Amino acid sequence: MRIVLASNNAKKLAELQALLSPVGVTLVAQPQLGISEADEPHATFIENALAKARHAALHTGGPAIADDSGLCVDALAGAPGVGSAHFATLTLPEGGREVQRAAQDAANNGLLIERLQGEPNRSAHFISTLVALRAADDPEPLVAVGRWQGEILREASGSGGFGYDPLMFIPALGCTVASMRVALKNAHSHRAIAAQQMLQLLRDVWKLV
Repeated sequence: MRIVLASNNAKKLAELQALLSPVGVTLVAQPQLGISEADEPHATFIENALAKARHAALHTGGPAIADDSGLCVDALAGAPGVGSAHFATLTLPEGGREVQRAAQDAANNGLLIERLQGEPNRSAHFISTLVALRAADDPEPLVAVGRWQGEILREASGSGGFGYDPLMFIPALGCTVASMRVALKNAHSHRAIAAQQMLQLLRDVWKLV
């Protein structure tokens, strides 16, 4: 089954494609179909994920799936939260989307380190909210939520992943997310937890096998 992924993030596409492949889903990123990014004006992950999925489904007339994810830091009252991708304000450099995303990631990580300066409570979690729709007016969206508990380091470690991965240390695995092999991350991440829930929903509700 072909489902449009309401995202322009190539790394997120690859990660979700691997996680949802057991039910024969083929994800197509929305830029490949000329679909623009949806507005994300809401204060919660689930509302933004639903808005993105509806936007993609409306433009294709078919099924769509969206992931709204971010980092919630206890000492910052849940920030950066839904604003995780644009936590820091900066003028993006010239170049392609991936160049700009890397610059934004670096700025976000720098601001997080600054905001937690001298803070003993480093507890935080990644959250992923997945929403799938059969069509834009689907009255029964599938919703799955995954949380991955960890701690924010005082300096980056590891060169893999994206976003806040270099700062997010997972005590249960003894390393940062950016230091993990892809297979290990895909087995334990917040997105993996949400995807496993979504897999079961796709089987039970959409009858995919």
